[in-house]
Amino acid sequence: MARLPELARDLIDRNVDIILAGGSIGVQAAKGASAGMGDVVELGLVTNLARPGGNFTGFVASAPQLAPKRVQILSEMLPQGRRAAVLWSPASSNAQFEWKAVRDSAGLAPRLTFSLHEARTPEELEKILPTVSQSAPDMLFVLNDPFMFTYRKRIVDSALQSRLPAIYGFREYAVDGGLISYGTRISDTYRRAAVYVDKIIKGAKPGDLPVDLPTKFELVINLKTAKLLDLTIPPGVLAIADEVIE
Repeated sequence: MARLPELARDLIDRNVDIILAGGSIGVQAAKGASAGMGDVVELGLVTNLARPGGNFTGFVASAPQLAPKRVQILSEMLPQGRRAAVLWSPASSNAQFEWKAVRDSAGLAPRLTFSLHEARTPEELEKILPTVSQSAPDMLFVLNDPFMFTYRKRIVDSALQSRLPAIYGFREYAVDGGLISYGTRISDTYRRAAVYVDKIIKGAKPGDLPVDLPTKFELVINLKTAKLLDLTIPPGVLAIADEVIE
């Protein structure tokens, strides 16, 4: 990820017409060179969602306000749980927003105590994953950011090896063997982005196209993983699932 500013400048030097960037860190690199995303206003990427102005617009894939909901879902599935591990990259603006949302909503699961486990690089991730299980948590929450998403299979496999129930922010985690996910669908965001790319190619100004916030969220449950963990998914949770992987 440290190479992103360099790669963005290379694209500018090639005189490309449009850059499609993913995640807030990619967007920041692209905007800096041309002058997942977390809160685009708070990050200073735009001043107005309806009319962002300049040469930037897009779609927000992450919704930090969903992090407390994920805490609520997993804590209700594990009513005896008391200790929750949180895996995150503090370098990620979106992860910071999610953790703040969890802290501000502590009343949703007052019995839980949280322990933070930080990783910013693949090397740090390999070192920190064993300490997660060694801390003997009852559950695991992974905060969203491009780094964690890239190494999701390693994270999911570690949780399974530790027999640790975990919830994630994107369905790809559940597809790769994670227990449960709740959040937006990244692939839909990119499909919608293609429409904006088409409009810009045809002459629309990016600053006139509103930054679109996520409106649809999906709950995905991997029943095969639940069986491996000897975990029974409550019927009420199964009933509201958008997708069940068997």
